[in-house]
Amino acid sequence: MQLNDEQKVDESVQRRRFLGLTAAAAALGLTATVAGCGALGGGSGDVTLRLVAPEYGSGGSDTSKKYWEGLVTAFEAKNPGVKVEVRIESWDDIDRKVAEMVKADKAPDIAQIGAYADYAAAGELYSADDLLSIPVQANFLPPLAAAGEYKRTQYGLPFVASTRPLFYNRALFEEAGAKPPTTWDELAEAAGKLKENGVRTPFALPLGPEEAQLEAMMWMVSGGGGWTDGTDHYDVDSDANVKTFEWLKKELVGKGLTGPVAPGKLNRKDAFTSFANGEVGMLNGHPSLLKQAAEKGVEVGQVALPGNDGPAKTAMGVADWIMGFKQNGNRKEIGDFLNFVFSDENVLKFAGDHGLLPVTVTASTRMETDAEHADLRVFLKTLPGSQLPPVGKTSWAKVSETVKQNIGRAVTPSGNPSQVLASIGRVATAAENAE
Repeated sequence: MQLNDEQKVDESVQRRRFLGLTAAAAALGLTATVAGCGALGGGSGDVTLRLVAPEYGSGGSDTSKKYWEGLVTAFEAKNPGVKVEVRIESWDDIDRKVAEMVKADKAPDIAQIGAYADYAAAGELYSADDLLSIPVQANFLPPLAAAGEYKRTQYGLPFVASTRPLFYNRALFEEAGAKPPTTWDELAEAAGKLKENGVRTPFALPLGPEEAQLEAMMWMVSGGGGWTDGTDHYDVDSDANVKTFEWLKKELVGKGLTGPVAPGKLNRKDAFTSFANGEVGMLNGHPSLLKQAAEKGVEVGQVALPGNDGPAKTAMGVADWIMGFKQNGNRKEIGDFLNFVFSDENVLKFAGDHGLLPVTVTASTRMETDAEHADLRVFLKTLPGSQLPPVGKTSWAKVSETVKQNIGRAVTPSGNPSQVLASIGRVATAAENAE
C-alpha cells in the first residue's frame, strides 16, 4: 500500500495516476454536477445524515465547526429533503467515540477520523465506487488514494493531508553560524553549533507516545527504510532501519543534541510548543506549525528531510480519512454530500484555514499557484510522491500502539536499536498474520 519513488505500483494505481492528472479538465467540465446534486442524484424523500468530525482549529475563526456549518448550509440549499447534523469531537476522543457508536449499532452516516481499515474489514463501509462520481474519485492524489485501499478496494477517502520537512529557527541558526542541513552529518554539525551557542534543544526528537510512530517513520524513510518492504509486509528491523536508529542514538541523543527531555518522553505537541517559543533549533515539522510559530514571532526556515547521504529521496505523507457507513442505508445521500465535500472550493477552504494540504490534484494545483499559500509549496511538492504509514492494514493500530510505547527505548543510553526494532517487528508480524 505504501508508495515510494522506487516502487512499482500496480495497474490500478497507474490508471488512477493517469486519471488524476487529467482530472482537472474533467472536473472543470462537471463543476455543476459535483458541486450541486452530485452524479448519484438528489435525496429521495426526507433524509437526515449524521456526520462526526474532529476539531482541527485552535479556537477563534478557524474552528472546524464553523467550516462544517457553512458547508452544510450550502449543501442543504442545493439538496432539498436532505439534512446534515454535525457533531464535533476532539482528536483525543473521536476515534474511540465512533468505535463505540458502531459497536452499539448507532453508526454515523459519515465519519471523518484517523483510520478506516477495521471498519472496511468488517464490511461496514461503502466503497469509493459506491459513493463518488468518476471525476471526483479520479481526482485524489495517487498515493493518498492507494493508502485508502483495503484489499485493493478504496474505502478510506483522504480528507486532508500533510508532509513533514525539516523546520529550523532562522534566528538561532544565524546566531550560531549554522547552515540548513541536507545530510545527517550536516544536521549533527548544525545541532552541535546550536548547542555551543546555548540553544536549549538543538534538535527536538519527539519519540514519546503521542506520535512516535510517525516521527520514527520520518527517520526510517530518510534512511531508505520504512515500516514495510516492497511487498507491503512489515520489515521493522530491516538493516536500513537499524542503521538509522543506531545513528540517532550515537550522533544526536548520545552527544546531548536532543535537549533535556529524553526522546521517549517528549511528545510532538510539546516539541512544537517549544519550537514556537524559540527554544528549539530544529525539528521535523508539520504545516500547522508555521502558523503557530509565526504567532510567536519565530521565523521558520524549511528544507527537505536530510538523509544519510543527501536529501531524503522520499517524503513521509500523512492523511486523515472520511468514510460512509452502510448501517443506515443512505448511500445516495452520503454520496451526494461527499461529492460536494470534494469540490475544489470546499477542499481549499478547509486546507487553507488550517494550514494543511488538499488531497486532490486540482485543488493542489490551485493552491500551488496561490501567493497566499506560498509557504506550503514545499509540502505540496513532496506530497504526490510521498510514502504513507500502512493505514490499510487492520494490524496497524496494534503495531502503532506498540511503537508508541517502545521505540523511545532504542535511543536510550542502555538501549539496543536492533533488539528494540526486532521486538516491535515480532509484534507486527504476528498481528499481520492474524489479519
